[in-house]
Amino acid sequence: MKPEFKMIAQRSILLASAPPEIRDHLLSTAHVRSFDRGASIFLQGERAAAIYIVADGWVKLYRIAPNGTEAVVGTFTKGSSFGEAVAFRHDTYPVSAEAVTDCTLIRIEADAFLRMIRESPEIAMSMLSATFTHLHQLVAQIEQLKAQTGAQRVAEFLLELSNCPSGRCEVTLPYDKVLIAGRLGMKPESLSRAFARLKGHGVSIRQNVARIDDIEALRDYVEEDPALAWSRS
Repeated sequence: MKPEFKMIAQRSILLASAPPEIRDHLLSTAHVRSFDRGASIFLQGERAAAIYIVADGWVKLYRIAPNGTEAVVGTFTKGSSFGEAVAFRHDTYPVSAEAVTDCTLIRIEADAFLRMIRESPEIAMSMLSATFTHLHQLVAQIEQLKAQTGAQRVAEFLLELSNCPSGRCEVTLPYDKVLIAGRLGMKPESLSRAFARLKGHGVSIRQNVARIDDIEALRDYVEEDPALAWSRS
């Protein structure tokens, strides 16, 4: 394992709070795997046998509804982990995972993690921390769907990608707009309308780059009451 990948894994939510010797032991049994864009990592209904940490690139988790439509459950990038809860129960994956860009993953076998929990129960806190983080993210997604307009959701997505504290900023969209729409619970045409509404709030889109005139003003717009946001749009 490359030193930079090991450092990413050590700092991940899954392992950050674990004692160093336990982290090192787990990572000594882990495997690094690369996936091309569009490759399946696992499929809904498969038996869960491993936990993954993203070392590079982006991964999406999704479900296929009975009518054939795809529902994006989440997207994960460098330092994020996924697959913990079902792997610990040896359950089946309730979602599928796919590489949305070329990506590198660190695979930790569930059995190795479970053995370590039996030998060193303190590492169970790491697992609980990761599970809580996933729950918090899902609650935040539900809040966005219920309490924000489509344009506000897109604006918040751009703010999450931005590393500028204030002023002008450029954000590179990490994956295609169809996936962005799915991640935000929107249809592609609704995403296009949301981008159009954001022009009035200083956001312009050119190919895969979003230019933001004023980060603080966009943050204020995200925090507006949805009724005001609709009227201003």
